[in-house]
Amino acid sequence: MIEGLNLIDGQWVPSSSGATFERRNPADHDDVIGVFPDSTEADVDAAVSALAKVAPQWAATPPERRAAILEAAAAHLEARAGELVDELVREEGKTRAEATMEVGRTPMNLRFYAGEALRTTGSTYPTPGEGLVITLREPVGIVGAITPWNFPLNIPSRKLGPALAAGNVVVLKPSELTPLMGQRLVEALLAGGLPAGALALVQGSGRAGGAVAADERVDAVTFTGSTHVGRAIHAAVGPSRRSQLEMGGKNPVVVLGDADVDKAAALIVKGAFGLSGQACTGTSRVIAVDEIHDRLLDRVVELAEGITVGPGAEPGVGMGALASKAQLAKFLEYVQIGRDEGAELVCGGASLDRGNGYFAAPTVFAGGSPDMRVVTDEVFGPLLVFLRASGFDDAVALANDTEFGLSAGIVTNDVTKALAFAGRSESGLVKINQPTTGMSMNAPFGGYKASSTQTHKEQAGDSMMQFYQAEKTVYLSPSA
Repeated sequence: MIEGLNLIDGQWVPSSSGATFERRNPADHDDVIGVFPDSTEADVDAAVSALAKVAPQWAATPPERRAAILEAAAAHLEARAGELVDELVREEGKTRAEATMEVGRTPMNLRFYAGEALRTTGSTYPTPGEGLVITLREPVGIVGAITPWNFPLNIPSRKLGPALAAGNVVVLKPSELTPLMGQRLVEALLAGGLPAGALALVQGSGRAGGAVAADERVDAVTFTGSTHVGRAIHAAVGPSRRSQLEMGGKNPVVVLGDADVDKAAALIVKGAFGLSGQACTGTSRVIAVDEIHDRLLDRVVELAEGITVGPGAEPGVGMGALASKAQLAKFLEYVQIGRDEGAELVCGGASLDRGNGYFAAPTVFAGGSPDMRVVTDEVFGPLLVFLRASGFDDAVALANDTEFGLSAGIVTNDVTKALAFAGRSESGLVKINQPTTGMSMNAPFGGYKASSTQTHKEQAGDSMMQFYQAEKTVYLSPSA
């Protein structure tokens, strides 16, 4: 069993209150992964105070050194890949294939951001006379990173990597459902040579995350998680500090009549039931035109019923456990809501006895309409709803009829309509003949509407680095 600790002022320490919490394997309640500090506002205060003292030193560290540290941390993660896969399967509930993908991608992220450390540049502007106008990019200072449980290595690496590359110090508050993965990423960065005082780790509940967001000394807060929590963080940060929030989704796939039914069904099932439906970009609505709707529904149900559900460590398992008892309860609540609203339950809709864990059957509803909560609300579980569309324009309207705007897909061989959908979609990510999940690490990531603050993109691109840097304009004359 792991004894987790906070990292504050370069030291591994328990919570100042002595309070702790357990994390258990969601596929086996009896398997205690570890005991971790349940941090308070006092712990966050101590962490931020210590970071403030180190911030100037880390900001002055040459970019070549920052890049080398991220490269070394990536190598450390790769050397421990087998162990990390095992731990990720146990802690979060992923299948082994899903965990292997995440563990492999995380060091790639760090290497990408190592390159960004070397590409930080300013600009020059023409000006009358002999003067010069230039811009300098500087670290914003202290960054607070509040991260979710569904990608507990990948997403934190997409925040810590660019923040550190830009010369900021960081306080990380990982989800209480995946504290071990947060600790492992911090350990890798320290093993790579990061000064211990440049990074703080505070474990615990939303109380600790709220304290990070509320601390006025934290210059920028980056968060990935639910829209409800994101809105609270946005209010706490206020207008004078930076926030970057990537939040919920209710992601549609539009299927037109010319689509290959088998290919469309396969990418829908992958997007809907991969990661047990616990991906912010996961497919949750299928909007099919009349001519293909019934055949597509039958094929999706056939594939969904063929998924093997069980502990992620077992061979042949295609869908693992839900991450917590609360996630399973929410899934079952929405199954009942769908029934009560008049949607037709075509398959699934129940918890499964697959040992001592939180397992659910891949679930498909038909007969959805825009006024149903199973169509409007983010469930974050293996629940998919079919809606009928009379044609392309109707399908686009249904796809956009949501408060969210994260990821949207279309399946068609008609390039003109595919590009028209891309232009008319009210989503930050548009996937054409691909699952709504799965993004390139070197492409910008972010949503529209209630899915994002739309301030700066995550993951890659110049906008991503700009969030972690302040731009200063300098006017220079050759003589006084």
